[in-house]
Amino acid sequence: MGTPKAVNSIKTMNRFAYRTTSLAIKTLSNLSKARVTLHGTELIPEGAKIFVVNHFTRLETFLVPYYLHKVLKKPIWSLASSEFYGGTLGRLLESVGAVSTKDPDRDRLIVKTLLTNEAGWVIFPEGRMVKNKKIIERGRYMVSYAGGKHAPHTGAAHLALRTEFYRQRFMWLSVHGPAEEQRLYPLFNLGAPSDVSNQGTWIVPVNLTYYPLRARMNILNKLAKRFIEDLPEKFSEELMTEGSMLTAGVDIDIRFGRPIEIAPYLREKPILKDIRRPEPIDLDDPLPSLPRIRKSSLKIMRRYMGAIYGMTTVNHDHIFASLLKKSPLSRIRLDNLRRRAFLAIQQAAAPQEKLHLHTSLQESQSHLLLDDRFNKVADFLDIAQESGVVQSMPPYLLLDRHKLRTMFDFDRARIDNPIGVMANEVEPLTRLQHKIWRLAWMPGFLLRRKVARFFLDKAQQEFEEDYQRFFIAGESKPATIGNPLLLRGRSRKVGIVLCHGYMAAPAEVRTLADYLCGLGHWVYTPRLKGHGTAPEDLAQQPYTEWIRTLEEGYLVVRNICRHVVVGGFSTGAALALELASRIEGLSGVFSVSAPLRLQYAASRLAPLVDTWNRLMGRMNWDEAKKEFVENNPENPQINYARNPIAGVRELERLMDVVEPRLADIRIPALVVQSKDDPVVNPKGSERIFRLLGTADKQYMVFNLKRHGILLGEGSDRVHKVIGQFVQQLFSAKSAIAKHRPPPLDPEE
Repeated sequence: MGTPKAVNSIKTMNRFAYRTTSLAIKTLSNLSKARVTLHGTELIPEGAKIFVVNHFTRLETFLVPYYLHKVLKKPIWSLASSEFYGGTLGRLLESVGAVSTKDPDRDRLIVKTLLTNEAGWVIFPEGRMVKNKKIIERGRYMVSYAGGKHAPHTGAAHLALRTEFYRQRFMWLSVHGPAEEQRLYPLFNLGAPSDVSNQGTWIVPVNLTYYPLRARMNILNKLAKRFIEDLPEKFSEELMTEGSMLTAGVDIDIRFGRPIEIAPYLREKPILKDIRRPEPIDLDDPLPSLPRIRKSSLKIMRRYMGAIYGMTTVNHDHIFASLLKKSPLSRIRLDNLRRRAFLAIQQAAAPQEKLHLHTSLQESQSHLLLDDRFNKVADFLDIAQESGVVQSMPPYLLLDRHKLRTMFDFDRARIDNPIGVMANEVEPLTRLQHKIWRLAWMPGFLLRRKVARFFLDKAQQEFEEDYQRFFIAGESKPATIGNPLLLRGRSRKVGIVLCHGYMAAPAEVRTLADYLCGLGHWVYTPRLKGHGTAPEDLAQQPYTEWIRTLEEGYLVVRNICRHVVVGGFSTGAALALELASRIEGLSGVFSVSAPLRLQYAASRLAPLVDTWNRLMGRMNWDEAKKEFVENNPENPQINYARNPIAGVRELERLMDVVEPRLADIRIPALVVQSKDDPVVNPKGSERIFRLLGTADKQYMVFNLKRHGILLGEGSDRVHKVIGQFVQQLFSAKSAIAKHRPPPLDPEE
């Protein structure tokens, strides 16, 4: 029997070209703004491997073999659609070991290289690029393409089964049929029994997820249009999508799943009987066990398809697009869309869901509800409006549900219907889809309640965990001192976020909170991170954690009350001013004894001592550190008795941040100060008042000789001034009071 040309040429494949092309891909990766991250490489087993990969762009044909080669240090070849062969692209594919799906000797070639374990293979079970990412139909995997629909291919499973079939047959023949064993060697271009690896065959599911997906004109597209006449629409679309990924920047998560061992699928009696058949069997001979093998192929295919699409790296676009697709309404409040997205992400992040989240979903998502500082909402809405899925009519989005669900031309889906493509990608994640469906139908009042409850529970859990971790017998105050506190008012019209000071706890502002609640307002006093536990806790916290705490306190009240006022004492006042400088929708802000300058000498030495402590830490000389200084607080039942130098340094950093932002505060403001404050320089509060950007501002000075003017003698006068300020905001003459919310609708 003659030896096929493809098998003869397997050892002479142009390895130099393979290395050269790998270098070219590496260079392209370095030049592009794409960020590739590999996950789960430790799951890749020893032995022969077929990597089954989802197929969305032409990039996978090159990127996956290149990165697998980097990890495994061995050739990785792939099957590529026959339509790619011919011309420059075909030669490039051949140089990296790609074989046409219509090569007559492809199966023999794949089985041979897997038997010897000289190369791994990449196979795309969809059989083609799935540009619309529509892979599920009526609960089944179904590939949609320009020419119609078809089920995913079982080819990878069948090739793995055939490989393992012959591996086990060679092992059996080496003992029971040496003549047949010798006859089979030339069939696969094998020279000796040692050529056949005794390691088993595996299928490794692989998922590639791209984020963000944006198809726009780019330099590659412009060059192609300039130098190629009559550029085909299909090629133009691919350059717009894939060129944007490379030039504008995209995160590419390549995730490897748990490998599927093939040997167990061959343990059925009919298959074992054929493996041990003494008569000659050629590669394409019909076997009595073939129906069983095909049935096993189908099982394996369903298993690896579930694994591939179960590993999709969920991102913000997936969440927003799915919420729009499942919305029962054509008019959606933007703030409620944000709330739905926030809650969906929190539910997706639960450990029991076992979902893979993009790195941007693994951090706090408060920004979605606050200021969208990372532009996740704005970027999504830009593309949703460009594609005509939504129109902005503040505070609503008008949704064209028909357009979102319409099937566009397959080759233009990524341009004409990107929101649908995003939603399609996570359609196989059924548990996530169910949660998104429930949130899409949830009325506004229940969304607000759930968001408020989330942050209340989070604050309480954080405090309990920190208190238990840092508790010092005889030094830590009772838990009631540090507990976050929510006081219920008579109506939900006005809510107040009230923040305590440095080294203190919510109990520091409790009397003011009680007074304001007595006026009918809801009041929430959050616990700043590092406070209410022990000084060692405070020493570890950057000022950004204090900002986060107050932001989350604001979100509690924002989702309970119609209007929100924020205020605080000392460091809490500085944090309130910082929040008011960048959060829209606040009705007013008040500041009591806010620091811009500190009176005590320790603050001036803090940067130097902090640097010294860090240096001693690097030298492992803890005895030389000066981490705390003694504190003699006005309220020892609340405040820490030791002041961490690192905390003073963070306080200085906070003040540096607050001052340049004061001009951005455009809402009514009240500044309160003690004339003879021994901690905060009164000139600092005067400067705060001058720098405030609002024209509606008041400055009140009390003739008191202490810093903590919210407690003790004369504090009732301070409470009254703050209460009057809040009441005036909503008096009959106030512009805020004249504001009335629109009539209730299903989104309320």
